[in-house]
Amino acid sequence: MGQVHARHLLEGQVPHGKLTAAVDSDPARLAALPGVKGFTDVADLCKSGLVDAVIVATPHYHHAAAGIAALKAGLHVLMEKPLTVDKADAEKLLAAHRNRKQVFGVIYNQRTDPAFQRLRALVQGGELGAVRRVHWTVTDWFRPNVYFAGAGWRATWAGEGGGVLINQSVHNLDLLQWIFGQPVSVRGFCKFGRYHPIEVEDDVTAYLEFANGNHATFVTSTGEAPGTNRLEVAAENGRVILEPASFRYTRNAEPMSQFSKTTKERFGKPATTDVPVPFEGLGGQHTEIVRNFTEAILEGKPLIAPAAEGIRAVELVNAILLSAWTDKTVALPLKGAAFKRALQRKIAAAARKKRKK
Repeated sequence: MGQVHARHLLEGQVPHGKLTAAVDSDPARLAALPGVKGFTDVADLCKSGLVDAVIVATPHYHHAAAGIAALKAGLHVLMEKPLTVDKADAEKLLAAHRNRKQVFGVIYNQRTDPAFQRLRALVQGGELGAVRRVHWTVTDWFRPNVYFAGAGWRATWAGEGGGVLINQSVHNLDLLQWIFGQPVSVRGFCKFGRYHPIEVEDDVTAYLEFANGNHATFVTSTGEAPGTNRLEVAAENGRVILEPASFRYTRNAEPMSQFSKTTKERFGKPATTDVPVPFEGLGGQHTEIVRNFTEAILEGKPLIAPAAEGIRAVELVNAILLSAWTDKTVALPLKGAAFKRALQRKIAAAARKKRKK
């Protein structure tokens, strides 16, 4: 993703942004960036005076250290997802953001999708009434074995910190909390290496409960093809079904609980109408997030995805895994240190297993 962001900047896709320097461990990649000063160490870049802001697009475990170094150097920071691997590191990273004049964002690019924006407006604006149930099956993250074999750090506890949850579905978990709020408890069921020769999760089902009584199920995988992406919301005033290029809103003539209490019909149901919800395209995605970041710096515009909100998806990822490992429901807010200890045990166990081979 670092190369993608560099290309977008060099191509002028971010009008107020200019790529002046880059950090990479591979000199060949740095040489491929014309007119850009190359560094191999983050600290050297931060003190170079060549940059006002940085995009951190390193492997997951390096996010916190790179972000903290840039914040301490007084730079504006935009983090690639996930914010960090675990909540404890995310808390340290956010604590380093002491100067509120520094813009600090995270790249949750699916927040720019007009369909998700419209759904959020319906939920938070009260049009749907109280949300009762959410179900999201998002199994169109299919990856073949060669994807994981392409880099030794992929799909390992030590290299990536997890599988489908931290790498792919962190986007969906961010949207889930962005639209419906953060749950108060999580029960996770994970299969590790069900579809691929990997040590991390590639098949997940999670049950989430919210303080307002709403509950959600979340199903994801990198092993199903062609896969499904279907988000269904059941609320007092109707139902929404969101699929790629499809937004269906069926509105009740009367809130369902009110109808249930007052109707004399034994098998009655509220009358419904189909309400058109127009939207177009997928939004600006990564480039829109970066443009928004530069506009926040130069013009004070609100961030689409502030870093302070990025910890919530990380917390959900951690909670689902911890629940699966312990076979227990996990209450939120999660104790970050507890998950970090459990993750370190997984890393150590995987290392012992490799040594025995």
